[in-house]
Amino acid sequence: MKPEQPATPMTPESSRLGRLPRIWQWCLLGVLSLLLAALFEMAGIPAGLLMGPMVAGALVGMNGGTIRLPRQFIFCVQFVLAMMIAGSMRPDLFATFSSNWPLFLAVILSVIGVSTLCGWTITRMRILPGTTAIWGSSAGAASTMLLMADAYGADARLVAFMQYLRVVCVAGAATMVAHLWVSGTEAETATHWFAPVAALPFLATLAVGIVGGFLGKLLRVPAGAFLVPFAIGSALNVSGMLTIELPQWLLALSFALLGWNIGLGFTRSIIAHARRAFVPTVVSILVLMASSGLLALLLTKAVGIDPLTAYLATSPGGLDSIAVIAASSDVDLPFVMALQTARLLIITLIGPALARFVADRA
Repeated sequence: MKPEQPATPMTPESSRLGRLPRIWQWCLLGVLSLLLAALFEMAGIPAGLLMGPMVAGALVGMNGGTIRLPRQFIFCVQFVLAMMIAGSMRPDLFATFSSNWPLFLAVILSVIGVSTLCGWTITRMRILPGTTAIWGSSAGAASTMLLMADAYGADARLVAFMQYLRVVCVAGAATMVAHLWVSGTEAETATHWFAPVAALPFLATLAVGIVGGFLGKLLRVPAGAFLVPFAIGSALNVSGMLTIELPQWLLALSFALLGWNIGLGFTRSIIAHARRAFVPTVVSILVLMASSGLLALLLTKAVGIDPLTAYLATSPGGLDSIAVIAASSDVDLPFVMALQTARLLIITLIGPALARFVADRA
C-alpha cells in the first residue's frame, strides 16, 4: 500500500474561479461586465463603460480568477485613449497655461507633496519597508510607478496594491461627483455605436497612434505608449494637419479593457500580502483626495473654470481612468488632461530622487 501523499496546499488562485478553464473565466467576466456597465449606464453614471468592467474584474480577481489582460491589448488601449484626448485639444489652452503657469505648477507640486508626505508617514511608522510606501503613494500613472518601483528595489506587489486601490477610489469618487454634478441638468443623448466614420481620417488616426506608441516604447519614455501619441496627435490636431476620427464602438471597447486591466489587478494573493497596509493606505488616499478637492476649489476661484473640471484636473490619478471619466462628462477635457499630463511628467522626472531622499530620512 502506497504511503498517503501530503495534500497540496490550496493557493488563492487555485480555488473557485481559478479551477475553471480560462475561456470560461473570460466568459464570466464578459457577462458580468455587460450587466454592470448596463446598470451604471441606465443609472446615468459617467464612465459606466469603464466602471462596470473594473468592478467585474475586481470581483473575478478577488475570487481566484487567473486571467490577465495581454500586454498587446494594454498598448492598444493606451494609444486609442491618447488619440481620443488629442482630438479635443485646442490652441487657446496653451494661452491659458502660459498666463497661469505659476499657479498650475504650485497645484501640481502640492499634490506631489501631499502624496509624498503620506508615503513618508507610512514608512516612518514602519508599516511598509523601504521606498515601497513612497512609490505606492506617488500621484503618477500607476503603471509607470510600478516599473520605477521595481527598478529601485521596492516591493512591486505592495506598490501595485496601493496604486490600484487609489485608482479605484479616485475613479469611483470622480464618477460619483460627475454624476451628482450633472444630475438633472443635462438631457441624455443617444449614442450611435456603429455610426459610419470617415475611412481615411480613421486610418490616419490609427497610424499616428500606433507609430507614436511604438516610438514611445522604443525611446523608453515613461507611459510612452500614451504620452507620445498624445503629444503627436495633439500637435497635428491643433495645427489642422489631422482630423482625429474614432468610432464609438472602439472607444467603448477601450474603456472596458482599461477597466479589466485595473480590476483584475486585485488578486487574493496581493490583498493578503497587503492586509497590514490596508487601513493606512485608505487613510492616505482619503487625505490625498481631500487635499486635491481643496486645490480644485483654489483653481475655480483663481482661473474661473467649473468645479467639476477643476476636481478632475487635480484628482491624483490614474491618468487614463480620469481621461475616460472626463470624456464621459461635461467638462473642459483639454484642461483636465493638460494638468494631469504635466503632473505625470514632473513626478516621472523627480520621482526616483524624491523617493530616495524621503526614504533616507524616514
